[in-house]
Amino acid sequence: MSFTQILDTISAGIIILDRDLKVLKWNNWLERYSSIKAEEIQGKSIFKYFPNLDVPWFLRNCKSVFAFGNFSFFSQKIHNYCFPFKNVTTLDTSFEYMQQNCTMGPIRDEASQVQYIYILVQDVTDIADYEKKLTEINNRDGLTGLYNRMYLNIQLDDEVNRLKRYGRKFSLIMLDIDHFKAINDNYGHLCGDQVLRNISGLLGKHKRAVDVIARYGGEEFCCLLPETSLEEAEIVAERIRTTVEKAVFLYEDSNINVTVSLGLTEAKDPSLSLEDILKKADDALYQAKKGGRNQVVKMVF
Repeated sequence: MSFTQILDTISAGIIILDRDLKVLKWNNWLERYSSIKAEEIQGKSIFKYFPNLDVPWFLRNCKSVFAFGNFSFFSQKIHNYCFPFKNVTTLDTSFEYMQQNCTMGPIRDEASQVQYIYILVQDVTDIADYEKKLTEINNRDGLTGLYNRMYLNIQLDDEVNRLKRYGRKFSLIMLDIDHFKAINDNYGHLCGDQVLRNISGLLGKHKRAVDVIARYGGEEFCCLLPETSLEEAEIVAERIRTTVEKAVFLYEDSNINVTVSLGLTEAKDPSLSLEDILKKADDALYQAKKGGRNQVVKMVF
């Protein structure tokens, strides 16, 4: 079997480029997934077909491999893909394009001089999709489907860092279901679980794409609103309160009415710590509960 036959039978993409970064070899795997025939692309600049690669990081790696004969690895976790091939997997996936790990290495002549470079392209979409779904599961609360406290804390840390570095304010809402113990006592814990899921669904209807809503613990929830003022957060909180108050939750033959108390604060001082912000929102929630429940209380620094 010839060298060319080997390249055309492996289940990965192989590209060979000369020093002008023109395509010398484009194997069958690449033809299949790119819909570009070898006779069409060979002899032409790789950038004519893939202008997304005409960027410093790719050019720098090509230059390094030619100069030093080393290897470069382009991880899916960093680059997602080098070649924008449409995802053709039959699995349910959120990726529009094939996710790839790519390796670049030297091809030497008889005098051990680097004359060409190759790029090996491997389809890792299934692995990337599995890792993404596994991460998503780890970030979610099992009962409500909302984000869990661990994920919320990561996002809060990011927002605090953005506040310190760029002065980007944010607001935080803490929410607690009123008299939740009575619901469990009167209707049972299965009903309580259903109420938690119903409240979670209502909260999701009031979030923007950038907002993070999490189950903070028990019957308590937390809403992180990036780049949102206290006044804007109060509108959101009041909208949540009235939506829950008007909702009727059906459990078996019972109609259950639920209310929530909400405390909120705005973080706009770069000297604030995450603990300061959480405590202020929690203090506001405590005041809402102490003041009669089913209300919104805001506290400022």
